[in-house]
Amino acid sequence: MKKIFILAATALLASMTLHAADKPTLTIYTYDSFAASWGPAPKIKEAFEKENNCTLEFVPSSSAIGSLRKIQMEGAKTKADILLGLDTSIAQTAKETGLFAKHGIDTSRAMLPTEWGDDSFVPFDYSYFAFVYDRNHTQKAPDSFEALVAMPKDFKIVIQDPRSSTPGLGLLLWIKSIYGDKAADYWKSLSPHILTITKGWSEAYGLFLKGEADMVLSYTTSPAYHIIAEKKTNYLAAKFKEGHYGQIEVAAMLKSSQHKALAQKFLQFMLSDTFQDIIPTTNWTYPVVKTKKGLPEGFLGLKVPSKMLLMDGKKVEKERKSMISEWLKAIAK
Repeated sequence: MKKIFILAATALLASMTLHAADKPTLTIYTYDSFAASWGPAPKIKEAFEKENNCTLEFVPSSSAIGSLRKIQMEGAKTKADILLGLDTSIAQTAKETGLFAKHGIDTSRAMLPTEWGDDSFVPFDYSYFAFVYDRNHTQKAPDSFEALVAMPKDFKIVIQDPRSSTPGLGLLLWIKSIYGDKAADYWKSLSPHILTITKGWSEAYGLFLKGEADMVLSYTTSPAYHIIAEKKTNYLAAKFKEGHYGQIEVAAMLKSSQHKALAQKFLQFMLSDTFQDIIPTTNWTYPVVKTKKGLPEGFLGLKVPSKMLLMDGKKVEKERKSMISEWLKAIAK
């Protein structure tokens, strides 16, 4: 009887092992706040695994640019099947690496403030860069870049590094798109107000919430988090007269992926109501699909820029290094 039990247990264990071996793992490199316990990843993981009998593994870096660099270092040996979280400002750079495959899916369901037709990257959310402030601390916030540099000397902001952060790069392009050849002069004027430059968004926003700075580079949608999750209405995004630079976040699958069919399913899943309904109250950005559920109430009163400022991706790729060099010289103290 004992032998029969042992044989049955061994057979069951072998069956379970075989089943586990048949269950593929899709690995997604992304940025830390997306993969965090309070970010979109846990709910997305649960929903996608349920539909596809697989394991979804999110591997975070401090920024999406950091994830891209990790993939470049790993090359064809990377464990990543998908890179999620780059935006249009750096997507062309990623495309030039030759590491990403064409997605082959219909993205016409995506509704964005600008046209979309990229064959490698699939959009999953968007927002606009903005400086966020606490009106309990700052009663009169600047309403333009010129007003920002005219603030008192002790008025401080926290921004992110354009070499390692998509918001940091977004600010660089925002200022360049407005000031052109005079961008360096503007950075020199802004430099005294910069408290610190962080590697990524999370660190910068954390410093702001601790009261270390008067404003932080973030998004027009950031106040929605405080409204919905904390029931606070004192955090606002300053509306600038010059307009606001946009961020469209994207994902793409690697040519080296061993699970291309599953990766393609995930990219398609990003445009589903299930995925898109998770985005607003976890990533605190706008979904790219108008779902049946619609936007949460906390988003409805937010100020939406009338126009999304965006530089062409190829132009950014061509001039990014020179713009960063110009920035570094301008802020040098």
